[in-house]
Amino acid sequence: MEPLPQAYEPDPPFETHRVENQPPPFGPRDLWRDDVVLRDALARELPLTQPPSGPESAQEGPHAVASYAALAGGPALGWANDAHRDRPRLISHDRFGHRIDRVAFHPSYHSLMDAAIRHGVAGWSWRHDQPGGHVVRAALSYLHHQVEPGTSCPLTMTHAAVPVLRREPALAQWADKAAAPAYDPREVPVADKAGVTIGMGMTEKQGGSDVRANTTAATPLADGSGYRLVGHKWFLSAPMSDGFLMLAQAPGGLGCFLMPRVLDDGSKNAFRLIRLKDKLGDWSNASSEIELCGALAFPVGAEGRGVATILEMVMLTRLDCLLGGAAQMRMALARAIHHCRHRRAFGKRLVEQPLMANVLADLAVEAEAALVLAMRIARAVDAAPRDPAESALARIGTAVGKYWVCRRAPAFVNEAQECLGGNGYIEESLMPRLYRQAPLTSIWGGSGNIQCLDVRRGLRRGPATGAAVWAELVDAGDGDGAYGDTVESQRATLTQGAAVEPAQARRFVERLALALQAALLWRPGGPAAPAFCRSRLGGEHGLAMGTLPTGVPMDALIERALPAGISTSG
Repeated sequence: MEPLPQAYEPDPPFETHRVENQPPPFGPRDLWRDDVVLRDALARELPLTQPPSGPESAQEGPHAVASYAALAGGPALGWANDAHRDRPRLISHDRFGHRIDRVAFHPSYHSLMDAAIRHGVAGWSWRHDQPGGHVVRAALSYLHHQVEPGTSCPLTMTHAAVPVLRREPALAQWADKAAAPAYDPREVPVADKAGVTIGMGMTEKQGGSDVRANTTAATPLADGSGYRLVGHKWFLSAPMSDGFLMLAQAPGGLGCFLMPRVLDDGSKNAFRLIRLKDKLGDWSNASSEIELCGALAFPVGAEGRGVATILEMVMLTRLDCLLGGAAQMRMALARAIHHCRHRRAFGKRLVEQPLMANVLADLAVEAEAALVLAMRIARAVDAAPRDPAESALARIGTAVGKYWVCRRAPAFVNEAQECLGGNGYIEESLMPRLYRQAPLTSIWGGSGNIQCLDVRRGLRRGPATGAAVWAELVDAGDGDGAYGDTVESQRATLTQGAAVEPAQARRFVERLALALQAALLWRPGGPAAPAFCRSRLGGEHGLAMGTLPTGVPMDALIERALPAGISTSG
Protein backbone atom coordinates (compact mmCIF):
# COMPACT_ATOMS: atom_id res chain seq x y z
CA MET A 1 0.00 0.00 0.00
CA GLU A 2 1.45 3.32 -1.08
CA PRO A 3 1.75 6.12 1.49
CA LEU A 4 -0.62 9.01 1.27
CA PRO A 5 0.82 12.02 -0.58
CA GLN A 6 2.04 14.85 1.61
CA ALA A 7 0.26 18.22 1.42
CA TYR A 8 2.20 20.62 -0.74
CA GLU A 9 3.31 23.77 1.11
CA PRO A 10 4.26 26.53 -1.32
CA ASP A 11 7.20 28.67 -0.34
CA PRO A 12 6.56 31.52 0.02
CA PRO A 13 2.79 31.30 0.82
CA PHE A 14 0.67 31.56 -2.30
CA GLU A 15 -1.00 34.97 -2.75
CA THR A 16 -4.42 34.66 -4.40
CA HIS A 17 -4.93 38.30 -5.40
CA ARG A 18 -3.99 41.92 -5.00
CA VAL A 19 -6.46 44.53 -3.77
CA GLU A 20 -6.88 47.04 -6.57
CA ASN A 21 -9.54 49.08 -8.36
CA GLN A 22 -11.20 49.84 -5.03
CA PRO A 23 -11.93 53.40 -3.88
CA PRO A 24 -10.11 54.80 -0.85
CA PRO A 25 -12.12 55.25 2.36
CA PHE A 26 -14.76 57.95 2.09
CA GLY A 27 -13.75 59.57 5.36
CA PRO A 28 -12.63 61.25 7.41
CA ARG A 29 -13.57 64.29 5.36
CA ASP A 30 -14.79 67.84 5.89
CA LEU A 31 -18.53 67.89 5.13
CA TRP A 32 -18.53 71.69 4.92
CA ARG A 33 -15.55 72.15 2.65
CA ASP A 34 -16.78 69.66 0.04
CA ASP A 35 -20.42 70.90 -0.01
CA VAL A 36 -20.58 73.95 -2.26
CA VAL A 37 -24.38 73.85 -2.32
CA LEU A 38 -24.61 74.01 1.47
CA ARG A 39 -22.15 76.89 1.71
CA ASP A 40 -24.02 78.85 -0.95
CA ALA A 41 -27.42 78.13 0.62
CA LEU A 42 -26.32 79.19 4.09
CA ALA A 43 -24.85 82.43 2.79
CA ARG A 44 -28.01 83.13 0.80
CA GLU A 45 -30.52 82.41 3.56
CA LEU A 46 -28.76 84.09 6.47
CA PRO A 47 -29.87 87.71 7.04
CA LEU A 48 -27.51 90.27 5.54
CA THR A 49 -27.26 92.09 8.85
CA GLN A 50 -27.28 90.32 12.17
CA PRO A 51 -27.07 92.23 15.44
CA PRO A 52 -24.08 91.10 17.50
CA SER A 53 -24.82 89.61 20.89
CA GLY A 54 -21.45 88.47 22.12
CA PRO A 55 -18.92 85.94 20.88
CA GLU A 56 -21.61 83.32 20.17
CA SER A 57 -23.88 85.55 18.10
CA ALA A 58 -25.59 84.35 14.93
CA GLN A 59 -22.74 86.02 13.03
CA GLU A 60 -20.70 83.03 14.14
CA GLY A 61 -23.14 80.70 12.44
CA PRO A 62 -21.04 79.68 9.41
CA HIS A 63 -18.06 79.10 11.69
CA ALA A 64 -20.17 76.87 13.94
CA VAL A 65 -21.42 74.88 10.95
CA ALA A 66 -17.91 74.47 9.56
CA SER A 67 -16.63 73.35 12.96
CA TYR A 68 -19.29 70.70 13.34
CA ALA A 69 -18.86 69.50 9.75
CA ALA A 70 -15.29 68.45 10.47
CA LEU A 71 -16.37 66.46 13.53
CA ALA A 72 -19.38 64.93 11.75
CA GLY A 73 -17.24 63.76 8.83
CA GLY A 74 -14.55 62.44 11.15
CA PRO A 75 -15.07 60.77 14.54
CA ALA A 76 -18.87 60.77 14.23
CA LEU A 77 -18.71 58.42 11.23
CA GLY A 78 -17.14 55.78 13.45
CA TRP A 79 -19.52 56.44 16.32
CA ALA A 80 -22.46 56.02 13.97
CA ASN A 81 -21.24 52.60 12.86
CA ASP A 82 -21.06 51.45 16.48
CA ALA A 83 -24.47 52.88 17.40
CA HIS A 84 -26.17 51.12 14.50
CA ARG A 85 -24.38 47.81 14.87
CA ASP A 86 -25.18 47.48 18.59
CA ARG A 87 -28.83 48.42 18.81
CA PRO A 88 -30.59 49.75 21.92
CA ARG A 89 -31.79 47.13 24.40
CA LEU A 90 -34.68 47.31 26.83
CA ILE A 91 -33.80 46.43 30.41
CA SER A 92 -37.16 46.16 32.14
CA HIS A 93 -35.86 45.01 35.57
CA ASP A 94 -32.64 45.20 37.49
CA ARG A 95 -30.92 42.08 38.85
CA PHE A 96 -32.90 42.33 42.10
CA GLY A 97 -36.27 42.34 40.36
CA HIS A 98 -37.03 46.05 40.57
CA ARG A 99 -38.81 47.55 37.57
CA ILE A 100 -36.46 50.12 36.00
CA ASP A 101 -37.63 50.46 32.33
CA ARG A 102 -34.23 51.50 31.08
CA VAL A 103 -32.88 51.58 27.52
CA ALA A 104 -29.21 50.62 27.17
CA PHE A 105 -27.13 52.10 24.33
CA HIS A 106 -23.66 51.61 22.95
CA PRO A 107 -21.32 54.30 24.36
CA SER A 108 -20.95 55.75 20.86
CA TYR A 109 -24.62 56.70 20.93
CA HIS A 110 -23.90 58.95 23.89
CA SER A 111 -20.84 60.37 22.12
CA LEU A 112 -23.04 61.34 19.19
CA MET A 113 -25.66 62.95 21.40
CA ASP A 114 -23.07 64.83 23.41
CA ALA A 115 -21.27 66.19 20.34
CA ALA A 116 -24.50 67.20 18.61
CA ILE A 117 -26.00 68.98 21.62
CA ARG A 118 -22.75 70.79 22.47
CA HIS A 119 -22.49 72.06 18.88
CA GLY A 120 -26.09 73.28 18.76
CA VAL A 121 -27.97 70.68 16.73
CA ALA A 122 -30.76 70.78 19.34
CA GLY A 123 -30.51 74.27 20.76
CA TRP A 124 -28.66 76.78 18.57
CA SER A 125 -31.79 78.61 17.41
CA TRP A 126 -33.04 79.09 20.98
CA ARG A 127 -29.69 80.21 22.39
CA HIS A 128 -29.28 82.64 19.48
CA ASP A 129 -32.76 84.08 19.46
CA GLN A 130 -32.18 86.57 16.66
CA PRO A 131 -32.49 86.57 12.86
CA GLY A 132 -30.64 83.63 11.33
CA GLY A 133 -30.68 81.30 14.32
CA HIS A 134 -32.99 78.74 12.73
CA VAL A 135 -31.04 78.83 9.47
CA VAL A 136 -27.78 77.98 11.22
CA ARG A 137 -29.46 75.29 13.25
CA ALA A 138 -30.97 73.80 10.08
CA ALA A 139 -27.50 73.50 8.55
CA LEU A 140 -26.23 71.79 11.70
CA SER A 141 -29.13 69.34 11.64
CA TYR A 142 -28.53 68.66 7.93
CA LEU A 143 -24.91 67.76 8.64
CA HIS A 144 -25.74 65.54 11.61
CA HIS A 145 -28.47 63.65 9.78
CA GLN A 146 -26.08 62.74 6.96
CA VAL A 147 -23.88 60.86 9.39
CA GLU A 148 -26.25 59.53 12.04
CA PRO A 149 -29.99 59.94 11.43
CA GLY A 150 -31.15 57.84 14.38
CA THR A 151 -30.03 60.35 17.00
CA SER A 152 -31.68 63.07 14.92
CA CYS A 153 -35.01 61.88 16.37
CA PRO A 154 -34.37 62.92 20.01
CA LEU A 155 -32.39 65.95 18.85
CA THR A 156 -35.30 67.10 16.70
CA MET A 157 -37.92 66.61 19.39
CA THR A 158 -35.79 68.35 22.00
CA HIS A 159 -35.37 71.31 19.67
CA ALA A 160 -39.03 71.42 18.69
CA ALA A 161 -40.31 71.18 22.27
CA VAL A 162 -38.69 74.40 23.47
CA PRO A 163 -41.27 76.92 22.18
CA VAL A 164 -44.11 74.73 23.47
CA LEU A 165 -42.55 74.49 26.93
CA ARG A 166 -41.87 78.20 27.02
CA ARG A 167 -45.60 78.85 26.99
CA GLU A 168 -45.87 77.60 30.56
CA PRO A 169 -43.96 79.64 33.18
CA ALA A 170 -44.07 76.66 35.54
CA LEU A 171 -42.02 74.67 33.01
CA ALA A 172 -39.37 77.33 32.43
CA GLN A 173 -36.50 75.16 33.68
CA TRP A 174 -37.50 72.42 31.25
CA ALA A 175 -37.44 74.87 28.34
CA ASP A 176 -34.10 76.36 29.40
CA LYS A 177 -32.44 72.99 29.87
CA ALA A 178 -33.79 71.60 26.59
CA ALA A 179 -32.05 74.50 24.84
CA ALA A 180 -28.82 74.18 26.84
CA PRO A 181 -25.60 72.90 25.18
CA ALA A 182 -25.26 70.08 27.70
CA TYR A 183 -26.03 66.36 27.39
CA ASP A 184 -26.66 64.44 30.59
CA PRO A 185 -28.02 60.88 30.19
CA ARG A 186 -28.33 60.28 33.95
CA GLU A 187 -31.77 59.35 35.29
CA VAL A 188 -32.07 62.09 37.89
CA PRO A 189 -34.61 64.89 38.57
CA VAL A 190 -34.62 67.83 36.19
CA ALA A 191 -33.31 70.16 38.89
CA ASP A 192 -30.08 68.13 39.03
CA LYS A 193 -29.39 68.23 35.28
CA ALA A 194 -27.58 70.84 33.18
CA GLY A 195 -29.46 69.74 30.06
CA VAL A 196 -32.44 67.56 29.19
CA THR A 197 -33.84 65.76 26.18
CA ILE A 198 -37.51 65.60 25.24
CA GLY A 199 -39.49 62.79 23.63
CA MET A 200 -43.05 62.66 22.42
CA GLY A 201 -46.09 60.38 22.77
CA MET A 202 -48.96 61.29 20.48
CA THR A 203 -50.25 58.25 18.63
CA GLU A 204 -52.20 55.27 19.93
CA LYS A 205 -52.88 51.93 18.30
CA GLN A 206 -56.51 52.71 17.48
CA GLY A 207 -55.97 56.18 16.05
CA GLY A 208 -52.56 56.76 14.50
CA SER A 209 -52.53 60.20 12.89
CA ASP A 210 -56.11 60.75 14.06
CA VAL A 211 -54.99 61.84 17.53
CA ARG A 212 -58.49 63.03 18.46
CA ALA A 213 -59.34 59.33 18.72
CA ASN A 214 -56.89 58.98 21.62
CA THR A 215 -58.27 57.27 24.72
CA THR A 216 -55.48 57.93 27.24
CA ALA A 217 -57.14 59.73 30.18
CA ALA A 218 -55.69 62.72 32.02
CA THR A 219 -57.30 63.19 35.45
CA PRO A 220 -56.54 66.40 37.38
CA LEU A 221 -55.26 66.03 40.93
CA ALA A 222 -57.42 67.52 43.66
CA ASP A 223 -54.64 69.84 44.84
CA GLY A 224 -54.09 71.26 41.35
CA SER A 225 -50.47 70.08 41.22
CA GLY A 226 -50.83 68.13 37.99
CA TYR A 227 -52.63 65.28 36.24
CA ARG A 228 -52.47 61.49 36.31
CA LEU A 229 -52.23 59.77 32.92
CA VAL A 230 -53.73 56.32 32.41
CA GLY A 231 -53.67 54.57 29.05
CA HIS A 232 -51.21 53.50 26.39
CA LYS A 233 -49.12 54.88 23.55
CA TRP A 234 -48.40 52.81 20.45
CA PHE A 235 -45.31 54.89 19.68
CA LEU A 236 -43.29 56.72 22.30
CA SER A 237 -40.38 58.28 20.48
CA ALA A 238 -37.02 58.32 22.25
CA PRO A 239 -38.12 56.58 25.49
CA MET A 240 -34.78 57.36 27.17
CA SER A 241 -35.62 61.09 27.23
CA ASP A 242 -35.96 63.10 30.43
CA GLY A 243 -39.47 64.30 29.63
CA PHE A 244 -42.23 63.63 27.12
CA LEU A 245 -44.90 65.77 25.55
CA MET A 246 -48.05 63.66 25.65
CA LEU A 247 -51.57 64.02 24.28
CA ALA A 248 -54.36 62.76 26.54
CA GLN A 249 -58.10 63.26 27.06
CA ALA A 250 -58.73 65.64 29.97
CA PRO A 251 -62.22 66.55 31.28
CA GLY A 252 -62.20 69.58 28.99
CA GLY A 253 -60.99 67.75 25.91
CA LEU A 254 -57.71 66.63 24.39
CA GLY A 255 -54.80 68.28 26.18
CA CYS A 256 -51.02 68.43 25.96
CA PHE A 257 -48.93 67.44 28.99
CA LEU A 258 -45.28 67.20 30.00
CA MET A 259 -44.55 63.84 31.63
CA PRO A 260 -41.16 63.60 33.43
CA ARG A 261 -39.25 60.33 33.43
CA VAL A 262 -38.00 60.94 36.97
CA LEU A 263 -40.00 62.80 39.61
CA ASP A 264 -38.64 65.56 41.82
CA ASP A 265 -37.99 63.14 44.68
CA GLY A 266 -35.86 60.93 42.43
CA SER A 267 -38.45 58.16 42.04
CA LYS A 268 -39.45 56.67 38.68
CA ASN A 269 -42.67 57.98 37.16
CA ALA A 270 -45.55 55.53 36.79
CA PHE A 271 -45.21 54.27 33.23
CA ARG A 272 -43.88 51.05 31.77
CA LEU A 273 -41.94 50.35 28.60
CA ILE A 274 -43.70 47.32 27.14
CA ARG A 275 -41.30 46.72 24.28
CA LEU A 276 -38.97 48.42 21.85
CA LYS A 277 -40.23 48.49 18.28
CA ASP A 278 -38.36 46.26 15.83
CA LYS A 279 -38.02 48.76 12.99
CA LEU A 280 -37.01 48.60 9.34
CA GLY A 281 -34.23 51.10 10.00
CA ASP A 282 -33.38 53.86 12.46
CA TRP A 283 -31.54 51.20 14.41
CA SER A 284 -29.51 53.48 16.66
CA ASN A 285 -32.64 55.10 18.06
CA ALA A 286 -35.16 53.46 20.36
CA SER A 287 -38.91 53.67 19.79
CA SER A 288 -41.26 52.02 22.23
CA GLU A 289 -44.76 51.03 23.21
CA ILE A 290 -45.76 52.06 26.73
CA GLU A 291 -48.44 51.78 29.37
CA LEU A 292 -49.29 54.77 31.53
CA CYS A 293 -50.19 53.67 35.04
CA GLY A 294 -51.15 56.93 36.70
CA ALA A 295 -48.04 58.81 35.55
CA LEU A 296 -47.71 62.36 36.87
CA ALA A 297 -47.82 65.02 34.15
CA PHE A 298 -48.14 68.80 33.97
CA PRO A 299 -50.40 70.72 31.59
CA VAL A 300 -48.98 72.60 28.63
CA GLY A 301 -51.78 74.89 27.48
CA ALA A 302 -55.47 74.57 28.23
CA GLU A 303 -57.62 71.46 28.20
CA GLY A 304 -59.15 70.96 24.79
CA ARG A 305 -56.25 72.76 23.08
CA GLY A 306 -53.82 69.87 22.91
CA VAL A 307 -53.60 69.69 19.13
CA ALA A 308 -53.24 73.46 18.77
CA THR A 309 -50.60 73.54 21.49
CA ILE A 310 -48.43 70.86 19.97
CA LEU A 311 -48.83 72.08 16.39
CA GLU A 312 -45.83 74.41 16.66
CA MET A 313 -43.70 71.48 17.72
CA VAL A 314 -45.01 69.37 14.87
CA MET A 315 -44.13 72.04 12.28
CA LEU A 316 -40.55 72.12 13.52
CA THR A 317 -40.27 68.33 13.44
CA ARG A 318 -41.60 68.38 9.88
CA LEU A 319 -38.89 70.86 8.90
CA ASP A 320 -36.35 68.39 10.23
CA CYS A 321 -37.95 65.61 8.20
CA LEU A 322 -37.43 67.80 5.13
CA LEU A 323 -33.83 68.45 6.15
CA GLY A 324 -33.39 64.73 6.83
CA GLY A 325 -34.57 63.76 3.36
CA ALA A 326 -32.16 66.28 1.82
CA ALA A 327 -29.35 65.01 4.05
CA GLN A 328 -29.89 61.38 3.05
CA MET A 329 -29.77 62.44 -0.60
CA ARG A 330 -26.56 64.36 -0.02
CA MET A 331 -24.70 61.55 1.72
CA ALA A 332 -25.84 58.96 -0.82
CA LEU A 333 -24.79 61.23 -3.69
CA ALA A 334 -21.39 62.00 -2.18
CA ARG A 335 -20.71 58.30 -1.64
CA ALA A 336 -21.75 57.48 -5.20
CA ILE A 337 -19.56 60.16 -6.78
CA HIS A 338 -16.61 59.21 -4.59
CA HIS A 339 -16.93 55.58 -5.66
CA CYS A 340 -17.34 56.37 -9.35
CA ARG A 341 -14.30 58.65 -9.41
CA HIS A 342 -12.04 55.83 -8.24
CA ARG A 343 -13.62 52.69 -9.73
CA ARG A 344 -12.71 51.68 -13.28
CA ALA A 345 -14.78 49.57 -15.66
CA PHE A 346 -14.41 48.86 -19.37
CA GLY A 347 -11.25 50.96 -19.62
CA LYS A 348 -12.50 54.13 -17.95
CA ARG A 349 -13.35 55.46 -14.55
CA LEU A 350 -17.07 55.04 -13.93
CA VAL A 351 -17.57 58.79 -13.73
CA GLU A 352 -16.23 59.06 -17.28
CA GLN A 353 -18.79 56.61 -18.65
CA PRO A 354 -21.51 58.75 -20.31
CA LEU A 355 -24.50 56.88 -18.92
CA MET A 356 -23.11 56.85 -15.38
CA ALA A 357 -22.34 60.56 -15.67
CA ASN A 358 -25.99 61.13 -16.57
CA VAL A 359 -27.10 59.26 -13.46
CA LEU A 360 -24.74 61.17 -11.17
CA ALA A 361 -25.60 64.54 -12.70
CA ASP A 362 -29.31 63.81 -12.41
CA LEU A 363 -28.87 62.88 -8.75
CA ALA A 364 -26.87 66.08 -8.20
CA VAL A 365 -29.69 68.19 -9.62
CA GLU A 366 -32.23 66.47 -7.36
CA ALA A 367 -30.06 66.81 -4.26
CA GLU A 368 -29.39 70.51 -4.83
CA ALA A 369 -33.09 71.20 -5.36
CA ALA A 370 -33.89 69.40 -2.10
CA LEU A 371 -31.38 71.38 -0.06
CA VAL A 372 -32.24 74.83 -1.43
CA LEU A 373 -35.91 74.20 -0.63
CA ALA A 374 -35.11 73.00 2.89
CA MET A 375 -32.91 75.99 3.66
CA ARG A 376 -35.43 78.46 2.25
CA ILE A 377 -38.13 76.99 4.47
CA ALA A 378 -35.73 77.23 7.41
CA ARG A 379 -35.44 80.97 6.71
CA ALA A 380 -39.22 81.25 6.58
CA VAL A 381 -39.51 79.50 9.94
CA ASP A 382 -36.83 81.83 11.29
CA ALA A 383 -38.63 84.98 10.10
CA ALA A 384 -42.17 83.77 10.88
CA PRO A 385 -42.48 85.61 14.25
CA ARG A 386 -41.56 88.90 12.58
CA ASP A 387 -43.17 88.63 9.13
CA PRO A 388 -46.72 87.37 8.40
CA ALA A 389 -45.84 86.51 4.81
CA GLU A 390 -42.88 84.40 5.91
CA SER A 391 -45.10 82.76 8.52
CA ALA A 392 -47.57 81.78 5.79
CA LEU A 393 -44.77 80.47 3.58
CA ALA A 394 -43.39 78.43 6.50
CA ARG A 395 -46.80 76.95 7.21
CA ILE A 396 -47.35 75.77 3.62
CA GLY A 397 -43.75 75.26 2.54
CA THR A 398 -42.92 72.92 5.40
CA ALA A 399 -45.70 70.53 4.41
CA VAL A 400 -44.94 70.86 0.68
CA GLY A 401 -41.24 70.23 1.20
CA LYS A 402 -41.72 67.38 3.63
CA TYR A 403 -44.10 65.63 1.27
CA TRP A 404 -42.00 65.95 -1.86
CA VAL A 405 -38.39 65.66 -0.70
CA CYS A 406 -39.15 62.80 1.69
CA ARG A 407 -41.16 61.08 -1.04
CA ARG A 408 -38.17 61.28 -3.40
CA ALA A 409 -35.51 60.17 -0.93
CA PRO A 410 -35.98 56.35 -1.01
CA ALA A 411 -35.80 56.08 -4.80
CA PHE A 412 -32.89 58.54 -4.83
CA VAL A 413 -30.88 56.53 -2.29
CA ASN A 414 -31.55 53.31 -4.18
CA GLU A 415 -30.30 54.87 -7.42
CA ALA A 416 -27.13 56.06 -5.68
CA GLN A 417 -26.75 52.63 -4.11
CA GLU A 418 -26.80 51.04 -7.55
CA CYS A 419 -23.86 53.23 -8.62
CA LEU A 420 -21.73 51.12 -6.28
CA GLY A 421 -23.02 47.88 -7.74
CA GLY A 422 -22.91 44.95 -5.33
CA ASN A 423 -20.70 46.97 -2.98
CA GLY A 424 -23.67 49.27 -2.37
CA TYR A 425 -25.62 46.34 -0.91
CA ILE A 426 -22.96 45.72 1.73
CA GLU A 427 -23.25 47.34 5.15
CA GLU A 428 -19.74 48.80 5.13
CA SER A 429 -20.70 51.06 2.23
CA LEU A 430 -23.28 52.88 4.44
CA MET A 431 -25.78 52.66 1.57
CA PRO A 432 -27.99 49.96 3.19
CA ARG A 433 -28.30 52.11 6.31
CA LEU A 434 -29.33 55.13 4.25
CA TYR A 435 -31.77 53.02 2.26
CA ARG A 436 -33.44 51.64 5.40
CA GLN A 437 -33.63 55.12 6.89
CA ALA A 438 -35.00 56.94 3.85
CA PRO A 439 -38.69 55.94 4.16
CA LEU A 440 -38.93 57.13 7.77
CA THR A 441 -38.97 60.86 7.11
CA SER A 442 -42.02 60.51 4.87
CA ILE A 443 -43.91 58.67 7.63
CA TRP A 444 -42.76 60.45 10.77
CA GLY A 445 -44.56 63.70 11.61
CA GLY A 446 -47.50 62.86 9.37
CA SER A 447 -47.54 60.74 6.22
CA GLY A 448 -47.81 62.04 2.67
CA ASN A 449 -51.60 62.30 2.60
CA ILE A 450 -51.57 64.28 5.85
CA GLN A 451 -49.09 66.77 4.39
CA CYS A 452 -51.04 67.25 1.17
CA LEU A 453 -54.36 67.72 2.96
CA ASP A 454 -52.61 70.14 5.31
CA VAL A 455 -51.50 72.23 2.31
CA ARG A 456 -55.02 72.21 0.93
CA ARG A 457 -56.44 73.22 4.30
CA GLY A 458 -53.88 76.00 4.72
CA LEU A 459 -54.68 77.53 1.33
CA ARG A 460 -58.40 77.52 2.13
CA ARG A 461 -57.92 79.57 5.29
CA GLY A 462 -57.38 82.86 3.52
CA PRO A 463 -55.86 84.64 0.51
CA ALA A 464 -52.74 85.74 2.42
CA THR A 465 -51.39 82.19 2.49
CA GLY A 466 -51.58 81.62 -1.24
CA ALA A 467 -50.29 85.13 -1.89
CA ALA A 468 -47.13 84.44 0.13
CA VAL A 469 -46.37 81.32 -1.92
CA TRP A 470 -47.17 83.12 -5.18
CA ALA A 471 -44.77 85.92 -4.30
CA GLU A 472 -42.03 83.36 -3.81
CA LEU A 473 -42.64 81.94 -7.27
CA VAL A 474 -42.84 85.19 -9.23
CA ASP A 475 -39.85 86.68 -7.38
CA ALA A 476 -37.59 84.33 -9.32
CA GLY A 477 -38.37 86.11 -12.60
CA ASP A 478 -39.21 84.45 -15.86
CA GLY A 479 -36.75 81.56 -15.59
CA ASP A 480 -37.46 79.72 -18.82
CA GLY A 481 -40.57 78.72 -20.73
CA ALA A 482 -41.17 75.52 -18.78
CA TYR A 483 -40.83 77.38 -15.49
CA GLY A 484 -43.19 80.13 -16.58
CA ASP A 485 -45.80 77.62 -17.68
CA THR A 486 -45.55 75.75 -14.37
CA VAL A 487 -45.91 78.93 -12.33
CA GLU A 488 -48.89 80.04 -14.39
CA SER A 489 -50.59 76.72 -13.71
CA GLN A 490 -50.51 77.60 -9.98
CA ARG A 491 -51.99 81.08 -10.35
CA ALA A 492 -55.67 80.28 -9.92
CA THR A 493 -55.16 78.29 -6.74
CA LEU A 494 -52.65 80.65 -5.13
CA THR A 495 -54.15 84.02 -6.09
CA GLN A 496 -57.85 83.39 -6.78
CA GLY A 497 -58.65 80.78 -4.15
CA ALA A 498 -59.48 78.02 -6.60
CA ALA A 499 -60.14 74.86 -4.63
CA VAL A 500 -57.93 71.80 -4.78
CA GLU A 501 -59.96 68.61 -4.94
CA PRO A 502 -59.01 66.25 -2.11
CA ALA A 503 -58.25 63.41 -4.50
CA GLN A 504 -55.93 65.72 -6.49
CA ALA A 505 -54.04 67.11 -3.51
CA ARG A 506 -50.92 65.01 -4.14
CA ARG A 507 -50.74 66.09 -7.77
CA PHE A 508 -51.12 69.74 -6.83
CA VAL A 509 -48.49 69.60 -4.06
CA GLU A 510 -46.05 67.82 -6.36
CA ARG A 511 -46.31 70.55 -8.98
CA LEU A 512 -46.06 73.26 -6.34
CA ALA A 513 -42.94 71.65 -4.86
CA LEU A 514 -41.29 71.50 -8.28
CA ALA A 515 -42.18 75.13 -8.94
CA LEU A 516 -40.71 76.24 -5.61
CA GLN A 517 -37.53 74.27 -6.20
CA ALA A 518 -37.15 75.73 -9.69
CA ALA A 519 -37.68 79.26 -8.36
CA LEU A 520 -34.98 78.78 -5.74
CA LEU A 521 -32.52 77.27 -8.21
CA TRP A 522 -32.93 80.14 -10.68
CA ARG A 523 -31.97 82.85 -8.17
CA PRO A 524 -28.31 81.98 -7.66
CA GLY A 525 -27.88 80.67 -11.20
CA GLY A 526 -25.55 77.76 -11.85
CA PRO A 527 -25.97 74.64 -13.96
CA ALA A 528 -28.72 73.04 -11.88
CA ALA A 529 -31.51 75.52 -12.70
CA PRO A 530 -31.80 74.96 -16.48
CA ALA A 531 -31.21 71.21 -16.07
CA PHE A 532 -33.95 71.05 -13.43
CA CYS A 533 -36.45 72.99 -15.54
CA ARG A 534 -35.81 71.06 -18.73
CA SER A 535 -36.06 67.70 -17.00
CA ARG A 536 -38.58 68.17 -14.18
CA LEU A 537 -40.83 70.85 -15.69
CA GLY A 538 -40.28 70.65 -19.43
CA GLY A 539 -40.91 66.96 -19.90
CA GLU A 540 -37.38 66.15 -21.12
CA HIS A 541 -36.94 63.39 -18.58
CA GLY A 542 -37.95 59.79 -18.11
CA LEU A 543 -39.44 58.12 -15.06
CA ALA A 544 -36.03 57.01 -13.76
CA MET A 545 -32.86 58.87 -12.84
CA GLY A 546 -30.14 59.12 -15.46
CA THR A 547 -32.48 60.44 -18.14
CA LEU A 548 -31.31 64.06 -18.41
CA PRO A 549 -31.58 65.46 -21.94
CA THR A 550 -28.68 66.09 -24.30
CA GLY A 551 -26.79 69.32 -23.73
CA VAL A 552 -26.95 69.37 -19.95
CA PRO A 553 -23.47 70.14 -18.47
CA MET A 554 -23.15 66.86 -16.61
CA ASP A 555 -19.48 67.22 -15.66
CA ALA A 556 -20.13 70.64 -14.15
CA LEU A 557 -23.07 69.32 -12.12
CA ILE A 558 -20.98 66.45 -10.73
CA GLU A 559 -18.08 68.76 -9.92
CA ARG A 560 -20.40 71.15 -8.08
CA ALA A 561 -21.87 68.28 -6.08
CA LEU A 562 -18.45 67.03 -4.89
CA PRO A 563 -15.39 68.99 -6.03
CA ALA A 564 -12.76 66.60 -7.36
CA GLY A 565 -9.88 68.53 -5.80
CA ILE A 566 -11.03 67.58 -2.31
CA SER A 567 -9.78 64.24 -1.08
CA THR A 568 -10.08 62.33 2.15
CA SER A 569 -7.73 63.33 4.94
CA GLY A 570 -7.15 59.82 6.17
